[in-house]
Amino acid sequence: MRAVWIAILITLGAAAFAQLKSPDERPTEDAPAMVDEDEEFLAPTDYVFNPIQAKYELKVGDHYAKKGSHRAAVGRYLEATRWNPSFADAYLKLARSREKLKQPAQAVEAYKTFLGLEDSGARATQARKRIAELEKAVEKLPLAAADDHSADAVP
Repeated sequence: MRAVWIAILITLGAAAFAQLKSPDERPTEDAPAMVDEDEEFLAPTDYVFNPIQAKYELKVGDHYAKKGSHRAAVGRYLEATRWNPSFADAYLKLARSREKLKQPAQAVEAYKTFLGLEDSGARATQARKRIAELEKAVEKLPLAAADDHSADAVP
């Protein structure tokens, strides 16, 4: 009886081994991209004023920034600004994270939006200083890295 089971296992193993393809026989074309089957059923997010969700996104963004993951923090800060477009703290932190990611043009844009919401105080003064410094840095960048904002300045 034991010999029969061993023979069955050896036969199954040999059959499985025969089905394996050598590296030369594998298809050379790339595998198709993975597609979420439910993507067409998911409704796009409609952003309506929700300060609670904005504060949550800001808090999560702060966590990512503290860990040093500024790319993830930028995503959360952007979400916070979508939930509450007048959330000055989110724009300020977005600008700081953009600076850490070496994206001075986008940081200037976020700082300017912050100043539009909060134009007085110590943070506004600091934001103006950062804008001046970053605009100098943007001028030194090649045109492609300046985020193509130079096309707006054509006389």
